[in-house]
Amino acid sequence: MTELIKLLESSNIRYIHNEPMKNHTSFKTGGEAELFIIPDSCDELSSVLSKCSELVIEPFILGNGSNLLISDDGIKGRPVIQIGKGFDFIRKISDDTLEIGAGTNLTAACRFALNESLSGLEFAFGIPGSCGGAAYMNAGAYGGEMKDVLVRVNHMDMKGNVGCFEGDELDLSYRHSVYSKGGYVITSVEVKLIKGDYNEIEAKMKDLIGRRKDKQPLEYPSAGSVFKRPEGYFAGALIEQNGLKGKRIGGAMVSEKHAGFIINYDNATTSDVVNLIRHCQAVVKENSGVELETEIKIID
Repeated sequence: MTELIKLLESSNIRYIHNEPMKNHTSFKTGGEAELFIIPDSCDELSSVLSKCSELVIEPFILGNGSNLLISDDGIKGRPVIQIGKGFDFIRKISDDTLEIGAGTNLTAACRFALNESLSGLEFAFGIPGSCGGAAYMNAGAYGGEMKDVLVRVNHMDMKGNVGCFEGDELDLSYRHSVYSKGGYVITSVEVKLIKGDYNEIEAKMKDLIGRRKDKQPLEYPSAGSVFKRPEGYFAGALIEQNGLKGKRIGGAMVSEKHAGFIINYDNATTSDVVNLIRHCQAVVKENSGVELETEIKIID
């Protein structure tokens, strides 16, 4: 990756050698990235992606790391790209439509919408992660999902070319979008909201964050719900019914507060978490006949 580093140095693009990935994932696990790049603008991102394409190097695109498990061995032989501060912004493009940078925290976006008395994003209040990541996986909770509000997503392809998808092109379904298959870096999203009453929007946000605090183990590192909802079932209920609540492997544990969460209870490694995930899948499959599919992405 010598040629890529030469570009970074000549262009003053930020990068770090041997960066611990545990510092960039909500699980707080993962080994080192050999080369960690932080482009702060679309021009810098385009330059890095174009150079990677020229060198036939496939970069690993990192969002907020809130739905991700990185191997304890880290990421070697390919650069990790995490968009920087230039992708953290929110602006109104009409009375009811916002453009939000892909690196913007979902909670910050929800607060901005509240201050503008715009309704529709309340479901996302308290979801850890970035707006780009939320579009990538069509994040949702409490009866709402990004599909309800997304109208356009701006991106770059892996050669650094600018483009977008909108409407049906986004192919939004349960925890899926056109971006799920890779090949693009989301740079911003556009959401269409509804003019509402400030007090009503605020009350709904407070209600949802209260429910999260009551039911979810927010005091421990985790990646939220580990498994997708099986058709006709709830993953957490299946795990609890099979006696796995509180089950530990190494420092990883099935939360005693919400069985759909696996938490980093005591300095867990990624291997601890993955082994516990596999154990839950095997027990539920054997006893209940249901295949649990992970919602989180595992990079091993």
